[in-house]
Amino acid sequence: MNRSVCCQSRRRLAVFPTVLRKHWMTLSVTGALCAVPFTQKPESLSHEELVRRALSLVTDSSNTFLSQTTLALLDSLTCYVKAISSLVTLHKQYVDSISKLSPAEEEAIWQVILRQRQEIIQRQKDCQRFESFWMTAINLSEVAAEAAFNAGADQASVTVQANLQIAQSQVKHAQKLSIEAEKELNTSKAVDSKRLQNALSTRTEEDEDIPDAYLRED
Repeated sequence: MNRSVCCQSRRRLAVFPTVLRKHWMTLSVTGALCAVPFTQKPESLSHEELVRRALSLVTDSSNTFLSQTTLALLDSLTCYVKAISSLVTLHKQYVDSISKLSPAEEEAIWQVILRQRQEIIQRQKDCQRFESFWMTAINLSEVAAEAAFNAGADQASVTVQANLQIAQSQVKHAQKLSIEAEKELNTSKAVDSKRLQNALSTRTEEDEDIPDAYLRED
């Protein structure tokens, strides 16, 4: 009785890989195995069809990368513009009320202005970092769109090109706002204050003097 059950189980296991092969194609890329599902039998697909299917995966990935980097860049640009606007407002309030401030109040406002200026510097670095990622995503999407078009995957190519246009349009608008904010900052003279420059310089030197042991993250 037990032998009969064991034999039946072995026969099922022997058939199992064959069943899998009807619905899955195993691809080997640089020594790594990747199982890609297909609705048709692999034997009925030409090389051109397999390439188009592979390109669909590539275009999907490039679309995702472009979407995420665009969102990150737009958010960083928005935060950058808001930080600049806050500094301009703070500096204007300081200039308008300087004659009415006590030394303690003036010092308190200057500390706020200094922190706001440091935030602008950090936000600007964020913009530069995410813009680098975004440019990489743009280049990858352009290559993916061209490859899909050449392989006959017209719909995938059109989708990537449409996403490229939307991303570039949105980023262009956000960058325009950041440029306008920078012009407003320069006009306000908020960053030209000698006191602010000296404070930032002192803060930078203090940061550089901190031993590496205190800067390490555990």
